[in-house]
Amino acid sequence: MPAHQHSQNRYDALIKQLDLSDFLKTFSTYFAREKDFIFEGDRAFYVQILKELDNSQFSPPPNLAPLGNSLLHLQKYGVLNLENIFLFMQIMRYFLYLKSYITESTPHTKAWLDKILFPQAIIELEKTFDSKGDLKEGIYPDIDMLKSHITQNKTHIQTQLKNILHSSAIAPYLVDKSIHYINEHECLLLKAGYTQVIKGMVLERSHNGFFYLLPESIITLKERQNALQESLQASIHKLCIAFCEILQKHLPFLTFLNHAFDKFDHIHARLCFARHHNLSFIYQMSKQKHIILHEFSHPTLHDPKPLSIAFNGEILIITGVNAGGKTILLKSLLSACFLAKYLIPMKINPYHSEIPHFKHIVAIISDPQNSKNDISTFAGRMLEFKKILNTPNLLLGIDEIELGTDADEAASLYKVLLEHLLHNHAKVVLTTHHKHLSALMANNPRVQLCAAMYNVEAQRPLFSFLDGSIGKSYAFESAQRYGIPPSIIKQAKAVYGTDKERLNELIERSSELEITLKQKQLQLQSQIAEYEAKIRSLKAQEEEQKEAFAKLKYDLESTYQQATQTLKAALKSKESKDIHKAFNQSHKILKQSNPEAPSNPNTHTFKVGDYVKYKNTRGKILNIKDSICVVELESGFKLKESIANLKPSYSTYQPPKPKHNFQHSKSMNVNLDLHGMRGDEALERLDEFLSDALIAGYDEVFIYHGIGGGILSKLVYDYLKQHPKVLSFEDAPAQMGGYGAKIVKL
Repeated sequence: MPAHQHSQNRYDALIKQLDLSDFLKTFSTYFAREKDFIFEGDRAFYVQILKELDNSQFSPPPNLAPLGNSLLHLQKYGVLNLENIFLFMQIMRYFLYLKSYITESTPHTKAWLDKILFPQAIIELEKTFDSKGDLKEGIYPDIDMLKSHITQNKTHIQTQLKNILHSSAIAPYLVDKSIHYINEHECLLLKAGYTQVIKGMVLERSHNGFFYLLPESIITLKERQNALQESLQASIHKLCIAFCEILQKHLPFLTFLNHAFDKFDHIHARLCFARHHNLSFIYQMSKQKHIILHEFSHPTLHDPKPLSIAFNGEILIITGVNAGGKTILLKSLLSACFLAKYLIPMKINPYHSEIPHFKHIVAIISDPQNSKNDISTFAGRMLEFKKILNTPNLLLGIDEIELGTDADEAASLYKVLLEHLLHNHAKVVLTTHHKHLSALMANNPRVQLCAAMYNVEAQRPLFSFLDGSIGKSYAFESAQRYGIPPSIIKQAKAVYGTDKERLNELIERSSELEITLKQKQLQLQSQIAEYEAKIRSLKAQEEEQKEAFAKLKYDLESTYQQATQTLKAALKSKESKDIHKAFNQSHKILKQSNPEAPSNPNTHTFKVGDYVKYKNTRGKILNIKDSICVVELESGFKLKESIANLKPSYSTYQPPKPKHNFQHSKSMNVNLDLHGMRGDEALERLDEFLSDALIAGYDEVFIYHGIGGGILSKLVYDYLKQHPKVLSFEDAPAQMGGYGAKIVKL
């Protein structure tokens, strides 16, 4: 069995269970020759070529017969006929066409085609065939001569038959004036008595008793024709032997070329299939195990409602209403993963979808009951589970998991089986009508719940799903929708009992509460960890600031002692000049030290956007430079203040719009020239200028900073980028300063 057939047979059952048979059968019609839809080789290679050729238009590959048998025949030193030899030449001609069509705009495709180097002997062999696969004239004179003689002999046969038909002697015996063919021989239909005027061989008699006669003169020409045909076939056979000897020498190349043709056939079929049916590819397989489908439509559905779902857990339990789409959701998740694995296009939004790679995809959907083999439904399910319990890298889909046995017992058994699969890192999708298993698994953080929704008022399923919930089956409502009389439904509800209904409601409510509690617990743990990290950071800052304060105190004391010693030495000299000089020297020493005020060891580490307390009001930090920051107060005013005078505020506020009506100075200009200023001076001037412009109500100003070394330009750019009141800014036009100026919108 060929490899591709073996791989296809391996997935036949899965394809049937997922309702993909017709879809893949349609896809297979786009191949140039019959093959399996599963490609051989690296998936990344096909992704690169598909992306490059997605918008290209080129001639499709020729429809050819498979060459596996021909290659095997050559391997055993057999002789192929001209038709089979020409198949290799057709593949070669197609790749020569692709080489001439593909350009530098598709580098991966070009690099792949450049690796296909045709042996010179094969190139010369290809030149002997015309476009129809016949030998070109003028290359082999003996064969050309035999073909010419055969053509001439055929002409003689036709001429001889026409002469006989128009002979007056045979006219009375002719049934009609047509040339008939019996066993590929030309003959005449004659009446009895023809032997008086013509001789020949009777090939057959008609239903009316007439004779199909092959004239004696035609027999001679036919014998010559057969002899010429035999000579031609013998000559062609000798030529085929010579051709096959050439092909046998290059058998590895021909095998490679045949595989390369199949590779490109896979690519071309996928592109055409996607274009004709408006389908999309999932090129990149996600490294995470999350399955996210966005606007996916299962191929078996006609005019479906697109499905969007995020399967982030490791087990997805789908519950809820009958005929609400639970099974099709399961099949959609498995189908999308299967099609993406083999680069089959599908109806999906690929930009918002994520699909991981699974080595094994298994579906347990159909009822495995088999009376012939004495297999019950439950026993069949157990046999299927036995096969996959320890399968690595598994995506498993199970429909109606409790099928065939008591629901309560099944819930306990399947809980343990599912936990075993979780231990082996399997990804599982299952559907169920019963709530017991869902309730048992709901407290597991690796389990995701999903409920099919139902419109109670309209009494119909919505074919949509609610994440994180256990759904109700709505069996009574569904039965009534499908025609069961209300009286029977009423009796069934009475038998079911209010206690059972309340129990189910409690199960649903408790599961929902447990899920909510788990989510809140996770949020609380995250917040606790965040606060603990902040406390550790504050303690570390406190220690650093204590050390800095001690060092600063020591430096100050040393400076003070040095200045004091200088004064004492001057006083001893008792000369006013020396005393004055000493005072200047002491002042210089103290000025050089110029220590900064010791930072408060309890100072909070602030960043832009933090809310702070300043005296009796609150504000928000707009900018920080060294130990000074710009704060916007609740009143709307801005001020510059040392970080040491600010305290953190853990409540936010919405700064009110200022109620004051400011009148801007008439001297206020919309232009600011920073050219030649130092960095600190320029930023301080820029900040004042923007504040004045905002108070004045300007919505656009012009700032000139020059080009120079680019330092001032970079400082202005960074400042404008983070300023909260700057809507946008851009370089000025060339006539207004170009790169050396900015137009700022406020």
